Amino acid sequence: MLSHFRPAATLLLGLTVLTGIAYPLSVTGIAQLAFPDQAEGSLIRRPDGSVLGSSLVGQSFTRPDYFWSRPSAAGKGYDAASSGGTNLGPSSAALVDQVSKRVAALKAANPDAVGPVPVDLVTSSASGLDPHISPAAALWQAPRVAAARGLSLAQVQALITGATQGRTLGFLGEPAVNVLKLNLALDAVKMAGG
Repeated sequence: MLSHFRPAATLLLGLTVLTGIAYPLSVTGIAQLAFPDQAEGSLIRRPDGSVLGSSLVGQSFTRPDYFWSRPSAAGKGYDAASSGGTNLGPSSAALVDQVSKRVAALKAANPDAVGPVPVDLVTSSASGLDPHISPAAALWQAPRVAAARGLSLAQVQALITGATQGRTLGFLGEPAVNVLKLNLALDAVKMAGG
């Protein structure tokens, strides 16, 4: 019996070391060398090195001088430990109520915005962590941000255009704007302008 147990235990130990220690360490090492920014979480840092956030995880912005992110249903909002959507379908009365309240709040906060409220400003993403909004959602908020910052609408629209990321490989997905990066570009203009 012991003669059968020893090879099985040796094989178990060997595979545990190989697949549980050696392989993860080698993949992590290769990732650190080949893609150091992505391997560290695509963190966005201040010049002093402190972390502002990740370009991969959304944040809540509520001040009128910043662009607002897509709503989040993850935990208490943008909680990576509790990622997930609302699971409310289009026939859900709760979803209709949430969207109606968000539309009313956004229209009140953005009285100079033109056209209907873009859908991504009133519905949460499936993960609840989406750091992007559509260019239309950013442009819809531009009058509020320009007025709050004392910038011209053209200046803010130019920042949106500069922050718009195209489709992946030219045909996958939709153009998007990373809200944190756009707000940091706004801060840079404010600092440069005085």
